[in-house]
Amino acid sequence: MVGSAHEAMHRLFQHDPGVFARAFRALELPFDDPAEVAVFTNDLTEIRPLERRVDTLLRITTVRDGPFLLLVEAQGRQDQDKPSAWAYYLAHLHAKYRLPVVLLVVCQDVATAEWAAEPINIGLSQWCSLTARPLVLGPHNVPVVTDPDLAAADIPLATLSAITHAKDPDIGAILKTLADALHELDNEEDFHVFAELTELGLGSTRAAKTWSKLMSVDLSFYRSKTSQRLRAEGRAEGRAEGRVEGRVEGRVEGRLEEIADKTLRLLEARGIDVAAADEEHIRSCVDPEVLDRWFDRAITATDVSDLFAE
Repeated sequence: MVGSAHEAMHRLFQHDPGVFARAFRALELPFDDPAEVAVFTNDLTEIRPLERRVDTLLRITTVRDGPFLLLVEAQGRQDQDKPSAWAYYLAHLHAKYRLPVVLLVVCQDVATAEWAAEPINIGLSQWCSLTARPLVLGPHNVPVVTDPDLAAADIPLATLSAITHAKDPDIGAILKTLADALHELDNEEDFHVFAELTELGLGSTRAAKTWSKLMSVDLSFYRSKTSQRLRAEGRAEGRAEGRVEGRVEGRVEGRLEEIADKTLRLLEARGIDVAAADEEHIRSCVDPEVLDRWFDRAITATDVSDLFAE
């Protein structure tokens, strides 16, 4: 229950808002006398439901710091609405979970990274009521991973390097190094997970097309250490080479099916009808470059025949 003292303090400021400025002058905080005052409702309940979604929210526990929340946001460009949203996310999550919250923003260009790293100050220049300080990862501080040994030892870091340096002139070398490291993996599930994360992280950049081609036909796989070792064992054991080539062919076939499926799903999502004969034509294609070309055309095609035009 709200007491009389609590009520009196609020009534005092409603009656004479200028007392706020006069009271703090003794503390040498130079607030001006109000020229105009408008009383807003004190009910902060959100009547209209607002959908607020963060990109990623993780609960992390360390030995030294204990549990905390890591809020990860991917930011492709400067957006003046984001700082206030980030401040809201931090305050809301802290109030809901009663845990420390860290905001991490991942960017793909230096200008956006510098903008995102600026402290978010809510208040006046004389007195800041709330400051939010995002941590930022971007091309300015994520290492360029083109060393094969480093990429093989830390594929998540190599993946982050590829995503944050998507607009870097050296992105081709970064992607090639990551692709080689992925092809050395014995765990096929990890291969697909990091390949898909890289594809998603590159978005609509030119690097995405480079990555798509590397994943479709990366001849380095046929020359990789793993492939050479398996072939050497095959020659020693007589029939092993055929089994290794079968694995290689199976992986390529799987990739061809994946591109064909994505092309058909894209056409369906864009409302383009695909006849059974055309679907069979797409699925039976064994040329990765042709499939890549059809997928690129599917982005802007108005009819399925646009894919096959010479």
